Amino acid sequence: MNAAPEPLPPIFTAHLFPKLEEMLIELLRSLTPQEWEKQTVAPKWKVKDVAAHMLDTQLRRVAASHNRPTLENPKITSNADLVAFINRMNAEGVQKYSQLSAGELIAKMESASRECTEYLQSLDPFAPAMFSVSWAGEEVSANWFDTARELTERWHHQQQIRLAVEKPGIMTRELYFPVLDCFMRALPYAYSSLPGKHGALAQFNISGDCGGSWYLLHGAERWRLVSSAAGEKVSETTIPQEIAWRIFTKGISREAARAQIQIEGNSEIGLHILKMVSIVG
Repeated sequence: MNAAPEPLPPIFTAHLFPKLEEMLIELLRSLTPQEWEKQTVAPKWKVKDVAAHMLDTQLRRVAASHNRPTLENPKITSNADLVAFINRMNAEGVQKYSQLSAGELIAKMESASRECTEYLQSLDPFAPAMFSVSWAGEEVSANWFDTARELTERWHHQQQIRLAVEKPGIMTRELYFPVLDCFMRALPYAYSSLPGKHGALAQFNISGDCGGSWYLLHGAERWRLVSSAAGEKVSETTIPQEIAWRIFTKGISREAARAQIQIEGNSEIGLHILKMVSIVG
C-alpha cells in the first residue's frame, strides 16, 4: 500500500527581508519626480500611493508588535466585513503618507523596515501569529505563514512599482519562489466550493526558473495540498511566472491571463485558479 502523500512543509522567509527591503530602498531612491507619479497595475494607486501603503502597513505592524493600538477593533462577522475594513484602512494610510515628500517617505520606510525585520526574525515560527492568513481560510495561523504572507506583500508591491517605472523585476528564485509557494497555499480554500471525486488530482505549474509544481488532491470531503503527485490527475494548469503574481493579486484581468495559460484535462478545475486571490482586498 502506498503511503499517504505528505502535506506541504512550512515556508521560512524571515531571513529574506533584509535583502528585499534593501532593494526597495534602493529602488525608491532611484525614482525621478515623474516616476513617483506613474500609474501602477493597482487601478487606484500611483507609484507614490503604493509606497505610502507599504509604509503604512509596516508602521502598523511595528506599532502592533509594541502593543500600541493604531486602529479601532471593528466587529468582523464575514469575509466581506474584513475586506471592507482592510480597504478602508488602506485608503486612509495611503491618503496620510502620500502627502510626505519622497525623502521623508524613504527615511520613514528605512527605519520601519529595520524594526519590522528585527521583529519578524525574533518570532517563534510555530507560535500563533498576531494576524491570521484569511485568504487561505485560516482563523489562526502560525508565525511562519503570516511572515511568508508579509513577504508576499512586500514583494508584490515592490514589483508593482518596478513594473510601472520599467525597472528590472525581482525575478530571482531566492525571492520569488517563496512568494509563489505562499500564494499557492490559498488553493484549498479557493477550491473549497468546487466539487471533485475522491482521489482526483489537480496539478498547477508555474513555468520559469522561479516556479515549480503544486498538487491539489481531493480526499473524501475536500481538496488539500500535498507535496507530490498522487491519485488520478484530472487537470494540469501551467502559468508563466511573469503573470502568476499578477493573477493572485488582481493585477491582470482573467481574460488576459486565460490567453497566456495552458490547461490540460478538466478545464473547469484547471481554470478555477484564475479566481484565486492571495491578498485581502
